[in-house]
Amino acid sequence: MWKDVLLNYGVFLLELLTLFAIVVVIIMMILESRKQPENGAITVINLSKKHEEQKKALNNFFLSDAEQKHLDKEYKKEQKAKNKRDKKLLKKGHDLLSQETKPRLFVLDFQGDIQASGVSGLRKEIDAVIALADVEKNDEVLLKLESPGGVVHGYGLAASQLQRLKDRNIPLTVAVDKVAASGGYMMACVADKIIAAPFSIIGSIGVVAQVPNIHRLLKKHDIDVDVMTAGEYKRTVTLVGENTEKGKQKFQQELEEAHLLFKEFVETHRPQLNIEKIATGEHWFGKQALELNLIDAISTSDDLLLDEISKKDVFEVKYHTKKKLIKRIGEQAESSIEKVFGRLFFKNSTNML
Repeated sequence: MWKDVLLNYGVFLLELLTLFAIVVVIIMMILESRKQPENGAITVINLSKKHEEQKKALNNFFLSDAEQKHLDKEYKKEQKAKNKRDKKLLKKGHDLLSQETKPRLFVLDFQGDIQASGVSGLRKEIDAVIALADVEKNDEVLLKLESPGGVVHGYGLAASQLQRLKDRNIPLTVAVDKVAASGGYMMACVADKIIAAPFSIIGSIGVVAQVPNIHRLLKKHDIDVDVMTAGEYKRTVTLVGENTEKGKQKFQQELEEAHLLFKEFVETHRPQLNIEKIATGEHWFGKQALELNLIDAISTSDDLLLDEISKKDVFEVKYHTKKKLIKRIGEQAESSIEKVFGRLFFKNSTNML
């Protein structure tokens, strides 16, 4: 009997030590990933050229071998003639870029999370677009946006990045295929034009914060928690301390102030809206959003791009980070831990969710 007890106890200790070791390794990887600087680079992909190549490949599928050879031969002839013309123009001192007549469309992609962590890449991409875009040639920007919203400061910065394009008179269109809610809509409303898919989720112009409190549970088990602050409203509500009515009222006031700023921001960029009607925290589907002037047209980003490719030279601009393996593992571990605790406890911060 005692042998079984000791054996079970030993197995339990071994499992406990293994779990502890895993937690320590994960924490070390997370800390190491934060120490390492990110090395990234901007890539530009010619979507117009890619579309033509795909179209050609599909067409070739229905051709005989002889027809394919004939078309390839004709294509090579055209390219050779074009290269000759370009060389002559360069010898005469012509700027080949100035010979292009088509305007360009720069395509960006923003996938938003609670922390708006994609804003670091977005700012790099916008830096590149500002350097490349020529307003006189009618260059434009399309942002494919997907976001359910998140923290105020994160999405406020993301919207400010888009404002940089507007400040330089670079036309901006935002396309929403699935969701642009709360902080996501804060970003979208900066655009000159918003298009959305019929069943995309739009709106949710409101502010929410959920803060769990375990003070009574701790008190029941005779556990004291001292929350010491300097400043009357340094900490209005807490996770473990006792929340006072005065603190709750102040916290509610802060939410109302954030909501007011949110409404003013949306109203500034889309004055055609009935702000009091739509700033209730509700969301709408694409067709309903069109009737409320939250968006300007119903379409998917795919249809918009196909239409634009026929009229413009379309380029995708993407900022890629080059991360070491340990950083990728650390970030994945951190993300997993955040998701687990995020389900249990909402962050003690003002969120637009």
